[in-house]
Amino acid sequence: MTALACVDPPPTRVAVRRTLSVPAGFVNCGPFAWRPGIDGVEIIHRLDASTISDASMVDGLLHLVNLGILAGRHAFEQAALGVIRTSAPDDDRAWAAFYDNSLAELADGRSPFAPIHLRARSLVIGESVLEVGSCFGFLALQCAGDGRRVHACDISPGATALLKSAARRRGDDVSAVVGDATALPFGADSVDTVTLIHLLEHLDDGSARRALSEALRVARRRVVVAVPYEDHPSEHFGHLLRLTASHLRHWAELVKPATVEFFDDHGGWMVLTPR
Repeated sequence: MTALACVDPPPTRVAVRRTLSVPAGFVNCGPFAWRPGIDGVEIIHRLDASTISDASMVDGLLHLVNLGILAGRHAFEQAALGVIRTSAPDDDRAWAAFYDNSLAELADGRSPFAPIHLRARSLVIGESVLEVGSCFGFLALQCAGDGRRVHACDISPGATALLKSAARRRGDDVSAVVGDATALPFGADSVDTVTLIHLLEHLDDGSARRALSEALRVARRRVVVAVPYEDHPSEHFGHLLRLTASHLRHWAELVKPATVEFFDDHGGWMVLTPR
């Protein structure tokens, strides 16, 4: 899920609640169930504090996306937040469980994002790292666990606040700020490695180019970029571009880094060394 703004269809009202059984009138859809609601849709789920995670939440909602029950980023994010917040008796316990379970899934390889985060962490060099487009900040928290000095930046104040709260609770040294990837609130050569992991697909071509230029301005030693390869942009995640290896090579030529390396691993990767 992304915290970046994009153009969506008219808002759909999404109501979410947790229940142990499926009431009459609901249609089972994978691990969730649904029925038409007033001006939208009503979703029920069984996830609780022991099972809520990024992977379990997304897996359930994608069944609804594939059937056309949820359409667009706005509806998807309403549903996602609703599932997370109803998984425990109060917000604090729900978000704590969501973060802890999601990080555990990434650590033991159960999350689909585990190999992507593992590869990204292996490419970080130096003592300090900035994650641009951090959203929930799972990568930032993992890098802090690796002993790095970590900064995170996202355009969403809500996502940034959640990351700050999770880092404080877990005792992780993460400095999170609100900022735009195309105008980073960091000085030149201020961190060793800057990561843009599954960010550029949320931007138009010009903004992606500016984001890369900004990352190269801020990075002392390395910029790490990863993008998904999709048949179609995932509108529910806020993806604007269907990216290919040619996009990465085109952008690398325009920003003219000193050196660049490309490879594929669960999508496309580009590692840039600033001048």
